[in-house]
Amino acid sequence: MSVTVDDSPLAAEELGLSTVGEVLAHLQRDNRLVTSLLIDGRQPDLNHIGFVRQSTLAGHTVYIETAEPREMAIEVLAAVEQQLSQNDAFRNEAIEQLQRNQPNKALEKLGGCFAIWQAAQEAVVKVSQLLRLDLEQIRVHGRPLQTLLSEFATQLRSIKTALESRDFVTLSDILTYEATETSRDWRDALRALRNAIA
Repeated sequence: MSVTVDDSPLAAEELGLSTVGEVLAHLQRDNRLVTSLLIDGRQPDLNHIGFVRQSTLAGHTVYIETAEPREMAIEVLAAVEQQLSQNDAFRNEAIEQLQRNQPNKALEKLGGCFAIWQAAQEAVVKVSQLLRLDLEQIRVHGRPLQTLLSEFATQLRSIKTALESRDFVTLSDILTYEATETSRDWRDALRALRNAIA
């Protein structure tokens, strides 16, 4: 039996650990998040995590990489914030294409906006879940972050409605006026979330 965690041997037997699940629970108590797991050099089928957790350590080589959840969350938020800076360029190009009556080109740029906005929303939700943060308690411009997420969902529905009805004037207005504020709000939301983590 050989158990290695972050390139250091773990004295699993001395700690009374006999299954993969017990090792994972031990790491969780140390506030470590498992980012990679190999058993005998292969990644196990995580669709059957219950079976994986019950696997005995005896006769196997287990390699685990971990991360500290707060550090990982800050890295994710920084990456999303960097993507958001690209979002303004996509949004402005979409507005220009709409003004030139080239909706297909505008929709291509808008696709980039949607991907970035979705990544930001997922990051906020997943980071808050990972660190058990209450989005009602984190404030952005005096409002709970959860309210900001709801307002963003409403704005996306407005964009979808404009797209479905091919109302490119309304779409251009939303992108020009409302989405400009939304971009600022997202950056401020990520900053507020990072402050709550620190």
